[in-house]
Amino acid sequence: MMRQGMNVEQGVIDIMKASGIDTALTLPCDRMKNLLPLVSQNFREIRLMREEGGVGIAAGLCLAGRKPAMVIQSTGIGNSLNVLSSLHKTFEIPLPILASWRGVYKENIPAQVHWGKSLPGVLDNTGIPYVVVERPSELPAVRSAIFTAYEENTPYVVLFSPKVWEGSTAQEYRPAVKTAPRRFDIDGRSAVPDATASRFDMIKGIAPCLRGKIVVSNIGVPSKELYAALDQPTNFYMLGSWGLATPIGIGLAHGKPDREVVVLDGDGSLLFEPNSLGMTAQERNPNLTIVAFDNSAHGSTGNQPTYSSEMDLGLLARAYGIRNTSVAATPQELLKALEANGRGPRFIHVPVLAQNAAVPDIPKPPVQIKREFMAAINR
Repeated sequence: MMRQGMNVEQGVIDIMKASGIDTALTLPCDRMKNLLPLVSQNFREIRLMREEGGVGIAAGLCLAGRKPAMVIQSTGIGNSLNVLSSLHKTFEIPLPILASWRGVYKENIPAQVHWGKSLPGVLDNTGIPYVVVERPSELPAVRSAIFTAYEENTPYVVLFSPKVWEGSTAQEYRPAVKTAPRRFDIDGRSAVPDATASRFDMIKGIAPCLRGKIVVSNIGVPSKELYAALDQPTNFYMLGSWGLATPIGIGLAHGKPDREVVVLDGDGSLLFEPNSLGMTAQERNPNLTIVAFDNSAHGSTGNQPTYSSEMDLGLLARAYGIRNTSVAATPQELLKALEANGRGPRFIHVPVLAQNAAVPDIPKPPVQIKREFMAAINR
C-alpha cells in the first residue's frame, strides 16, 4: 500500500508492469509530467497526436494479443467517447485509460472546469466504468481497473486527481528539448490520374494478393465489398469508428511485426483523421501498407463530396513523412504496387469511381468478427 511521501509515480509504473501492460499510448498533462518520463523508460511508448487515433492503435494492439494502456488527460476522453463506444464497447475490446482528472481540484484553467465536473456523469451514461484515485493509499484501484478492463473486455477509466501527486518524492521532470535540421524531398508537381474503375473492381482485382494477409477495411460499404470479394478470418471489418482504419492498422502492425498488414482506407476517412498519417510516419512500421481509395466522396452516406478532389493524397502522405508512396488507377497497377518490394510504411493513392457495389450486409455480429479475427492472427 502506498503512503504519503512515497514516489507515487513509480507506484503507478509498478502496478502497470505487474498488470502486464506492454505498451503505453500517451498525450501529456502538466499534472502528470513527472509520470510520463517513467512511462517512456519502462514501456514501449507511442506518442499520440490525438486521443481518438490512440484508441484505434490500442484496439489493433489488443486484437494482436498485446496489453496496451492509454495515459492521457481527461479532456481526451471527451475527444474519444464515440470511438470508445463504437469500437471498444461494440466489439468488446479492452482498454485501461489512466487519465489526469482536470477541472475538479485546484484548477486554474477555467476551460477545464465544465468538462471535468461533468465527466463522471458522462461515463455513467455511456456505460464506461471508472474509478477515482485521490490518495496514494488508493493506488491498488489502478491494478483492479486494469484487471477488470481485460477480464471483462471493456474500456475502464482511472481518474487521477492532481491531489494524488502532492507530496510524492518523484524527481521533477525538466526536459531538454533540442531542435534539429529537417530535410524533405517532396516533388512540388504531381498528377493524379482519372479514375477508371470502382473500388469494388479494385478490391476484386487485388483479392489474390490479400489472401492470408491481415486486412483492415474502412467502415460502411468498403467492408461489405471486401466481405463479398474475399471473406477470410484475417479480415477485420470495421462497422463504425470513422477515421480509425489506419490507426487500427498501426496497432496491428506493431503487435504482429512478422505479418503484413494492409489497410483499405478512404479519402473521407483519412481527411477526417489525417493525424493517422503522421503517426504512421513516426512509428515507421515496415510491414504496414495503406491503400487509400479516393472517390472524392463520402460513398457510404450518399456520395456527398469530400475535399480530396482538390488534393493529391500521396503528396499529403509525403508531407506527413511517409516516404514510400505511389499511385495506381487500375486493378493491375494496384496489384503491381502491392506486390512490389519496398520497406514500409507504404501509401498507395488509388483514384476510384464514386460507385458502390450492390453487395449484402456482413452477416456477422461484431464480437464474432473480433473473435474469428483474433483466433486467425494469434495462432
